[in-house]
Amino acid sequence: MISNAKIICQFKTTLGNFDLDIILNIPGDGVTALYGPTGCGKTTILRCISGLHRASIGHFVINEEVWQDKHYFRPTYERAVGYVFQEASLFPHLNVRGNLLYGARRNAKVDYAKFEQIIDLLGLERYLDQFPNSLSGGEQQRVSIGRALLSNPKLLLMDEPLSALDKSKKLEIMPFLDKLHAALRLPIVYVSHDLDEIEQLADHLVLIDQGKIIASDILHNIQSNPSLPLAASHNSAVSIDGVVESYDTNYGIARFAVEGGFLNIPTNPMNRGARHRLKIYASDVSLSLENGMKSTIENLIPAIIMDCQSINVSQMIVVLNLGHELNGSKVLARVTRRSWDRLGLALSQAIYIQIKAVSLVRNKE
Repeated sequence: MISNAKIICQFKTTLGNFDLDIILNIPGDGVTALYGPTGCGKTTILRCISGLHRASIGHFVINEEVWQDKHYFRPTYERAVGYVFQEASLFPHLNVRGNLLYGARRNAKVDYAKFEQIIDLLGLERYLDQFPNSLSGGEQQRVSIGRALLSNPKLLLMDEPLSALDKSKKLEIMPFLDKLHAALRLPIVYVSHDLDEIEQLADHLVLIDQGKIIASDILHNIQSNPSLPLAASHNSAVSIDGVVESYDTNYGIARFAVEGGFLNIPTNPMNRGARHRLKIYASDVSLSLENGMKSTIENLIPAIIMDCQSINVSQMIVVLNLGHELNGSKVLARVTRRSWDRLGLALSQAIYIQIKAVSLVRNKE
């Protein structure tokens, strides 16, 4: 459990042949993602939090405010929750302004300053007089998110809000979700089956399987834990935060400071001090016993082997600490067992790693 958690929930319920039995503490701000296979209980948890389903055993507290316990159940209409579903479900007879204000009307008085803020964050000003049938799927979902935010929630629940969109529409809406994440100090519980979405948006990750919590921690810790399923997956990767230290205009390469070292990344011009989330795939990391190898690979960084685990008869996943001190970021490498034995590698060994590519995932400014 996370010691500084501000949201505490316990739900135990049976729906047909499915049993949900969870105890979960999560941060009171940022994005917490729920991830697991279809039917594992992600949506059921959201329904319990919102009060749409009353668990036989239920306890929910947000910032010391009790919404449910053994003796008390606050009905859905009294819970300060914004709920965004897979489908936008806008009112077709209302224009965008009317749909947004419908969410605000649950309050006694419309906060027009907040109305303008949400319009700006979601880029909706040009659509205010249009009706839903003239909007794209991504635009409709932005209106749906704005409507939920204007209900003045203490918690925003998002149930696979991008799953009904094609790839181009997802790419259209993700920057707006990034802006909301950065601008609003509002806890968001985000359900998705798309790990790329989660790696871009989430601060905290909860893994769920068959109605039970497998793990709950900050995203980086879940990704880099070799005993959990993400590390052993085919596309295993770790997300770390980096700050632009300099930019080489001659070659178009930004130098990022990360915990334990520096990473050089080809990119468009960037300002010094810009903060980004970076993604490093395990398959793009190789291990070396020596420094100074001549290579086209830009990033050669000292590291320490922290852990390893066999994936199958031929491959291993290795957890590495960046830098030769023990306070660096963790990354993963996928290596063959033969290479491990050939190099005589061992836990706690100081080595060097080559990182072939690093993806810029999110601007965190």
